[in-house]
Amino acid sequence: MTTPVTIVGAGLGGLTLARVLHVHGIPATVYEADPSPESRTQGGQLDIHENDGQRALADAGLTDEFRAIVHEGAEALRMLDPHGKVLLEVPDDGTSRRPEVLRGDLRRVLLDSLPEGTVRWGRKVAGVRPLGGGRHEVTFADGSTVTSGLLVGADGAWSRVRPLVSDARPSYTGTTFVETYLYDVDARHPETAAAVGEGAMYALTPGKGIVAHREAGDVLHTYVELNRSAEWISAVDFTDPAAASARVAAEFAGWAPHLTALITDGETPPVARMIHTLPEGHRWERVPGVTLVGDAAHLMPPSGDGANLAMFDGAELAKAIAAHPGDTEAALAAYEEALFPRTEGFYADAREILDLCLGDSAPHGFIDFFRDAAEGQEGARDLA
Repeated sequence: MTTPVTIVGAGLGGLTLARVLHVHGIPATVYEADPSPESRTQGGQLDIHENDGQRALADAGLTDEFRAIVHEGAEALRMLDPHGKVLLEVPDDGTSRRPEVLRGDLRRVLLDSLPEGTVRWGRKVAGVRPLGGGRHEVTFADGSTVTSGLLVGADGAWSRVRPLVSDARPSYTGTTFVETYLYDVDARHPETAAAVGEGAMYALTPGKGIVAHREAGDVLHTYVELNRSAEWISAVDFTDPAAASARVAAEFAGWAPHLTALITDGETPPVARMIHTLPEGHRWERVPGVTLVGDAAHLMPPSGDGANLAMFDGAELAKAIAAHPGDTEAALAAYEEALFPRTEGFYADAREILDLCLGDSAPHGFIDFFRDAAEGQEGARDLA
């Protein structure tokens, strides 16, 4: 079977690509390893930026649907010290241009906007090989194959498509986020809920910190941030949730109990998210019939930009394809010519923000960042 536009990965970038292609009357097929849309959680809240994420959703014709899922009030932010003292308070005054939504809600909006059958679930890619003339054969774990006329890797950090265009592999940054959740927080964890507030809470010190977001439905979603070696992380037995929580919490001995409760009282098993990055300014030479979007193209540490860039990539690629009917190579060349310089500067921004969070100046460098931004510089709430 040959599919004209084959997209590997049903994340936000791949789905935005499929949706904007559909808007332009161009069919696409998305292949996703997950067995169903509900098979795993989709991560926490995202702030959707005016200049990229919101533009992509406008290109997709989904602005109203996006506005309907915004979590009002979620852009409030506070910085605490390890004892719970408030160092900085930034209320949500309703004027920000970066509203917050749950990643899962946004993904659902995109999925619902696609024709039935666009996404093929349970199709894990086992290998990809070029056939010549810009065509590629994609082999799935069940042994089935498809042949692509245009292949797009939207399959994230460990992309199976990336090796067709680049030898680059993600490297560990030395930082790991440990993810936990608390539910029904106002009733069951009132002191912790009060400390987090209505939006995002950051308690940061050099090398470690606790970051939590209040999500819709009385939920606190926490990322415990640690600068630790890969060996240190691998020595923590995350198959034993109680032991793993205790080991991570031990790194915060002496911190306020209502902050460490975000770790010790977690109601889901803690999950370690080791933060990886591609080389700064990652780019590749034009390879016929294949390209990348999102983390497959420009994986970098979390900085509030990743999902926005992925959606913008998808929308821009779709528009390039629509603008060059019958000429795939011209479309891909135009897309990549804009992609590489557009994303290059974000690597430095991501590295800087990670250093502000956990570097030697934490938390004061991070506080200064927000205070400067609040005085008129762009980016005040990118991490909220």
